[in-house]
Amino acid sequence: MKTGYDAVVVGAGPNGLSAAIVLARAGLSVCVVEANETPGGGARTAEFTLPGYRHDVCSAIHPMGIASPLFRELELEKHGLEWIHPEVPLAHPLDDGECVLLARSVKETADQFNPPSARAYRRLFEPLVGGFDGTLGDLLAPPRVPRHPLGMASFGLRILPSTLAVARAWFSDEKARALLAGNAAHSILPLDSPISTNAIGMMLMLAGHAKGWPLIRGGSGRLIETLVAILDGYGGVVKTNFQALSLSDLPNSRIVLFDTSPSAMARIAGDQLPVAYRRRLLRYRHGPGIFKIDYALSEPVPWTNPGCRRAATVHLGGTLDEIVRSERDANHGIHSRKPFVLSAQPSLFDGDRAPDGKHTFWAYCHVPAGSTVDMTEAIESQIERFAPGFRDIVLSRHTMNCRDYERYNPNLIGGDIVGGAADWLQLLTRPVISLRPHETPNSRLFLCSSSTPPGGGVHGMCGYWAAVAALRRFSE
Repeated sequence: MKTGYDAVVVGAGPNGLSAAIVLARAGLSVCVVEANETPGGGARTAEFTLPGYRHDVCSAIHPMGIASPLFRELELEKHGLEWIHPEVPLAHPLDDGECVLLARSVKETADQFNPPSARAYRRLFEPLVGGFDGTLGDLLAPPRVPRHPLGMASFGLRILPSTLAVARAWFSDEKARALLAGNAAHSILPLDSPISTNAIGMMLMLAGHAKGWPLIRGGSGRLIETLVAILDGYGGVVKTNFQALSLSDLPNSRIVLFDTSPSAMARIAGDQLPVAYRRRLLRYRHGPGIFKIDYALSEPVPWTNPGCRRAATVHLGGTLDEIVRSERDANHGIHSRKPFVLSAQPSLFDGDRAPDGKHTFWAYCHVPAGSTVDMTEAIESQIERFAPGFRDIVLSRHTMNCRDYERYNPNLIGGDIVGGAADWLQLLTRPVISLRPHETPNSRLFLCSSSTPPGGGVHGMCGYWAAVAALRRFSE
């Protein structure tokens, strides 16, 4: 067995595999080591409930995946990956039986609102959709002079206020307010936080208009299978069941990249990093976690509004004010009685997810970091609110709390699924304040996880930029 490589990558999540591919196609010999028995990180698929029911463990819907510059460059479809696009990216039901949809068309989305809010929605999004690829390329990059300054300036002006402020100032229609709030809640931050919540919410909505919110046929694990196959084509190797507690455990290499949390990198690297730098890594902040339920169902979810069946992703949270309270609770150590629930129904669009006539469904809510509280009743009350009779069609449930997620993947510290608190300060300084955030004071060690720019999401760009930095140093 080969014991020496140009590069070793610790962690076989989407970012680790992406970094390995970029290095391998540049001609380096690369080995990826993974502690789990399978590669995948936050993109695995498993039969959690009953045989034949395939559930995505973490990431399941991929607006950033379909839009990723690296994934487009790799031409994943030529390697057998199939993106499935639901009729609309997102549905958000309300108590009066109405349902607001994030449609691919900005105009179709806006037409659901009262005239003043419709005009405001079009003014907000139409100027940005046409230049989305350029703007996204800048957003999915480390700090640098924008390649598309006008698009970035236009986007930047729109995200400065908090989501709460923008929703109230721009929209009088509660449907528009709720749609914006639900998307911003993906940030797992209080919605009165400036910049970050609006940036994440608007980026997701722009992605929906410009690219869609697809799922992957057969489950998110197929993305990992595709990336591993591409890496194999370049001569890279993946070793699973490989626990690295220190650098001495790793195969010999000239450079090492860590698809891990900053604290894990600090522990593994030990005295190969300066004490002051390790302390900065250990101060890296993580945010709230999640409580998730995967379901095997006897039939599709019985939504009150049939519009919910047009989307794979359904946000269950009601009004702007309700979502604001729920996200504030999670960030203040409180388990919300009426949590904002993110849910998806992949088997409506992908027949490979469940036996004929049966269905899979998942739902999760944000909870205080490290929580072990069972949120099943609170989540199912929210589902029943918009789909009466839901409990009657449940064949099996599988739940995971914050501790379960951290045991499953030690990078998900306290159940944090986005690689660290994404408030505006840490969004700009992750993992530490640096103009070259993927590099470390040790010229052979790099960080390539979602705790580096551009942050959370299955897009591979954290790995891409770390590999670019490593190649630059490798050639010096």
